[in-house]
Amino acid sequence: MSDFKLTRREFFKGCCSAAVVGAAGTSMMFADDAFAAANPYDTVVHLFLRGGLDGLNLVVPISGQDRSHYEQARPNLQIAASGTYGALPLTLAGNAATGFGLHPSASGLRDLWNDGRLAIVHACGMATAVTRSHFDAQLYIDLGTPGKYGSPTGWITRAWETRAGGTTASLPSLGISGTRPASLLGAIDGLTMTSPADFALNAGAYAWQRIRSDSPAGFRGLNETLADLWGGPTGLGVNGSRADAALKLINQQAYASLPASWPTGTFAQQLWTIAQSIRFNLGLRYATLDLGGWDTHEGQGTAGSGYHYYQNKISELSTALYAFFNELNAGGQMSRVTVVVQSEFGRRVRANANGGTDHGYGNPLLVLGGPVNGRRFYGTWMGLNPETLSATHGDVPVTTDYRQVFSEILIRRMGNANLSQVFPGYAGYAPLGIVQGADLVARSEPQAASIPALAVPGAAPALDASAGRAAPDWQRRGPVDRAILRRER
Repeated sequence: MSDFKLTRREFFKGCCSAAVVGAAGTSMMFADDAFAAANPYDTVVHLFLRGGLDGLNLVVPISGQDRSHYEQARPNLQIAASGTYGALPLTLAGNAATGFGLHPSASGLRDLWNDGRLAIVHACGMATAVTRSHFDAQLYIDLGTPGKYGSPTGWITRAWETRAGGTTASLPSLGISGTRPASLLGAIDGLTMTSPADFALNAGAYAWQRIRSDSPAGFRGLNETLADLWGGPTGLGVNGSRADAALKLINQQAYASLPASWPTGTFAQQLWTIAQSIRFNLGLRYATLDLGGWDTHEGQGTAGSGYHYYQNKISELSTALYAFFNELNAGGQMSRVTVVVQSEFGRRVRANANGGTDHGYGNPLLVLGGPVNGRRFYGTWMGLNPETLSATHGDVPVTTDYRQVFSEILIRRMGNANLSQVFPGYAGYAPLGIVQGADLVARSEPQAASIPALAVPGAAPALDASAGRAAPDWQRRGPVDRAILRRER
């Protein structure tokens, strides 16, 4: 038998999990795997639709002049206003029409809307930074610093670090990913994993990794042996001990397989992991995950017969979120869970020649959960008149800074008013009324108001969502900076 050798790469695979999971107190070593009937704290789930969601084919204009402009801009890429494959109409609580509908594959989201648990923020995005780059836009949002690189921490990390004093948790933040999400950058007590089953130190032969039911008497596996070695004040010892604590934390929880009532697939499995983590009495405050595949420059498809890529993607999104909501609602946890669904930017209003859409600007942002004041639109809708869109080069403009939505959730649901620390450079916050909760005095700097825009049916009438928003680069600079407005394929 050949000698077993723990390679440098395998050795550091165990150590590096500390960089992923971060620091943990002794509570992580002895976590309770029992379900909490209803956790006494809130959880924010951030779902990032990476690739640039085509918001106009998710939230569809179905009447009026906007419908005419939509049909002219997308003669072969439009969602029908009615019929078998037509949009699902969105009405207000009194059944008044809004002029919008959801993609026909989004029936789960439509049901949440009708139950008053889904709100939609029109024309949302980065109001002070304009870019066509996926990579730039995603990083700006993850870091919480639109237009700026270089932050050593992500916005979720800062949200947790600026919490009320004395608040502790075994698992304050969770990223469902193969790599550390940028929003958790710098977190010393967050955890990142693809799935609970894969969260293990798997260096070496399978039978030698840890003690199993068929292990020989007296056998000690690699995991148990390494756990005894971590200690002392050195960085390696401290990080190794933290990694071991995180491994124990996850292994002690009663994670189960995906329920038969749920849709199948990786995305549903990831949401199921978050749902279980919320139920465990670990103090989860923030969770983040991605659903990619939205960069549809060609062959996007619509709904119905033929190629329908977008139909499948939206169905995957809608059915999994609906299952997630119902699962936690049945157990009483959804009253303290808020889910934010956003993409880095929208798509162009006009379809391209390849049956797809190119990179755009403003986009709908979805907020769903028990504390949500749903079944209404928020923000400001400028319409799809080409003359209106000419100021933003044919794109839906951003009239609501996404940080305004996140700030309201931080204040009203998380009790954190330290906006200037969570979102450096952001100021002029005012609540839109999307979620329930008490208002606090936001700790930020004032800024000048901008020109008001037209209201949208179902939006909060007393508030202009564009107020307090600095003009985008293309409005401040005069001549267009093509380096900023470049398109990427």
